[in-house]
Amino acid sequence: MFKKILIANRGEIAVRIIRACKEMGIKSLAVYSEADREALHTRNADGAICIGPAKSKDSYLNITSLISAMEVADAEAVHPGYGFLAENSGFAEACEKCGIKFIGPTSTVMRLMGNKVQAKKIAEELKVPVLPWSNRALSDEKDAIEVSKKIGFPVLIKAASGGGGRGMKLVHTQASLAASFNMAKSEAVAAFGDGEVFIERFCELPRHIEIQLVADEHGNVVHLGERECSIQRRHQKILEESPSPAVDAKLRHKIGEAAVKLAKGINYTNVGTVEFLMDKNKNFYFMEMNTRVQVEHPITELVTGIDIVKEQIKIASGQKLAFKQKSIAMTGHAIECRINAEDPKTFVPCPGKITELVLPGGPGVRIDTAIYCGYNVPSHYDNLLAKLVVHAETRQEAIIRMTRALEEFHIAGIKTNIPLHLKIMRDHDFIAGKTDIDFLSRFT
Repeated sequence: MFKKILIANRGEIAVRIIRACKEMGIKSLAVYSEADREALHTRNADGAICIGPAKSKDSYLNITSLISAMEVADAEAVHPGYGFLAENSGFAEACEKCGIKFIGPTSTVMRLMGNKVQAKKIAEELKVPVLPWSNRALSDEKDAIEVSKKIGFPVLIKAASGGGGRGMKLVHTQASLAASFNMAKSEAVAAFGDGEVFIERFCELPRHIEIQLVADEHGNVVHLGERECSIQRRHQKILEESPSPAVDAKLRHKIGEAAVKLAKGINYTNVGTVEFLMDKNKNFYFMEMNTRVQVEHPITELVTGIDIVKEQIKIASGQKLAFKQKSIAMTGHAIECRINAEDPKTFVPCPGKITELVLPGGPGVRIDTAIYCGYNVPSHYDNLLAKLVVHAETRQEAIIRMTRALEEFHIAGIKTNIPLHLKIMRDHDFIAGKTDIDFLSRFT
């Protein structure tokens, strides 16, 4: 087992990883930007190193600074968390070359799945369902028009290196295709430095279903069931739950098998998530693979009893999985609300000083956060303040528990989206489990 791990991240996920390290008897090393000097993760870790100015590109995205910090502190491994460099194959490769264990998949596999065109080709080869698509990156407008005619409108233009809805355009007619194609390419270049795009058939009002995978370095791959992630705003998840109200045991087995097949087909190791779209007839289609721990991993931990972050560390140290697929059971229901520093009506980010803070508690309530009273929420990073997670025997009880916990949660000094989450909890369609990825746009 490792003696010291550097956490190449900040905020709640850094605190989460530090806690896992402490329980495993592993020394943790935090890194921080000048804006995060008073951040909670720097206080909780066994040591902390400043890696640069407030801007991410000069600190949390600075590979040279991170490698130097690891070498100075004599860290054996690095946990990237999510965001920042978590899915950067160049960072993983740099760690490999320096003899530092990257707690995640290999840089080769990460690079393979980081390009959506390559990932979809692999999924097709492994007989994992995909939506009809262009089967390649598109060269120009004429190419895009020909492909779209074969697939049939409406279509989605997507960035090969994309995410979060950037470089994505919905096109209903051939007349608007050329302009949308060029706009998608421009957005992709600006966001990812890569203008490669492809086209796939538009799936109307789908659910967003993802499968959590755990894979050791000895060929064992197990899935931990699904998460329902359909409640999104501009392709950014707001609320997640497990299990999905739309997935029964038979369908869970089918989707889980597809995800495991994909992971085994590329020799995937560590934890990862395979994301699917599911249509109204419950046909599911591969969308992408996230080669890291997910923001929403706590709900899977609560329904399976498996500590996903500890599993990441155990796998990276060479240990075999201590469980088989047949031993995985999903018990009860879990819901996660992402509490963001933003105006609940306009969604404009709201950094600033937290002047009062009351965290909810009680049976079945978990808070993953790095905020405290007096903390100044910086404007330089993602505005996630906390993940409020509840677990109960049934979905109905989980909704009631989440409502109670949200009512207890009090943050003063800045605006948050807690009112929005309370509104969702009381919505008839949500209570009935009738959600899809357009739910929030209709809801608000």
